[in-house]
Amino acid sequence: MFFPTNITLQIKGKLYLVDRPWVMGIMNMTPDSFFVDSRVELTMDGVLRIAERMVEEGAEILDIGGYSSRPGAAEVSPEEEISRTVPYIKAIKKRFPETLISIDTFRASVAKAAVEAGADIVNDISAGDLDPNMLETVGMLGTPYIAMHMKGSPQTMQAMANYTEVTKEICYFFSRKLEECRKFGIKDVIIDPGFGFAKTLEQNYEILRNLAYFKTIECILLVGLSRKSMIYKKLEIKPEEALNGTTALHMFSLLHGANILRVHDVKAAKETIELYKQLYP
Repeated sequence: MFFPTNITLQIKGKLYLVDRPWVMGIMNMTPDSFFVDSRVELTMDGVLRIAERMVEEGAEILDIGGYSSRPGAAEVSPEEEISRTVPYIKAIKKRFPETLISIDTFRASVAKAAVEAGADIVNDISAGDLDPNMLETVGMLGTPYIAMHMKGSPQTMQAMANYTEVTKEICYFFSRKLEECRKFGIKDVIIDPGFGFAKTLEQNYEILRNLAYFKTIECILLVGLSRKSMIYKKLEIKPEEALNGTTALHMFSLLHGANILRVHDVKAAKETIELYKQLYP
């Protein structure tokens, strides 16, 4: 069993023990995310209704993003990204004060506005590489930081999937990134291998097969592969049909060390975790 028993997160003066797998529910405040059903109706009632459903289904974290990171996604200004996320973060935090909220952004200004509005965690697909102010900002905010591996940007990443040994290169990336985070006073770092971000389908599965290798880094490990192309392209289906494949890979991820599952389908993920716990009570 690879799941650690002593990993903690310090969030706004409270200590959280991640002694069991967590679920992060995806809330896309965008019109162009790859999975249509994950796009939230951008009205206050619509957002709160989805947040309520995910909380009731057991999500420990709600991940709110206003910039689609799918390949070739349209550019969005920081101001637009803030307007898509901050009002809803405030409302969700007011309605569900015990639920953790992460802001999915690679921009320091958006991260700062979101945390000031109530977000608890910064989730950065670029691990600070797309905004030179991000790591310093997160250090000053004092929040946990999710650092994801990606090359390039959402607009260019698909042309940058060139590696000699993909798993080792990503692990080396995280070892350097952790040093950077410590220099800026970031105490709690969660790592995300970045399935689908500047990786081919074959590389995604190589990373997944070697997932336990990332436990040598001794950080909380987040896996985000819900309904992604590594599933639906391999099975020659649509994202809307990829829940079964997602569940299969979620169980594999749990068995090989995943601490947090970032998902579109909270109920299915929680059921997978419940069965996992029967194997490792």
